[in-house]
Amino acid sequence: MKVMVGGTFDPLHDGHKRLISRSFELAGNEGIVIIGLTTDTFASRKSHPVHDYDERKNRLEKYIQERGFLAGWCIVPLSDRYGSALEADFDAIVVSEETLPVAREINAMRRGKGRPKVDIHQITCVLAEDGRWISSTRIYRGEIDEHGKILREPDRNCDI
Repeated sequence: MKVMVGGTFDPLHDGHKRLISRSFELAGNEGIVIIGLTTDTFASRKSHPVHDYDERKNRLEKYIQERGFLAGWCIVPLSDRYGSALEADFDAIVVSEETLPVAREINAMRRGKGRPKVDIHQITCVLAEDGRWISSTRIYRGEIDEHGKILREPDRNCDI
């Protein structure tokens, strides 16, 4: 099976690892996983700093190699929210709860172009110790680490 997944993956946290692992699981030993990694320009829209493309790519490659996944894989630049998903021949896309709407847009746009829809596989987001999603933004704010361990309580406004 040919599976697509995409993201900025910075920092590479447990939620990203679940997303990537599920992609390789779906692809199977004989399949391929195409990982769209946001370009520096596209990633610059984030509300927090992002490491450069090459550094993020190296960290992603290291993680994949350490896990020893059997499916083939490649990392390709992702310069917009759809990448090659509108035209490419592939079987499935793996998304989080947060990015599910984008996958639905991809299928709608593929249909409009006369392309077959792809299967959408949604993972559940990984929760931090406080029961909220692990996210890169929360990690950059210093609230949690990449495993969801609480580092400090988030700032709260208090109206008295």
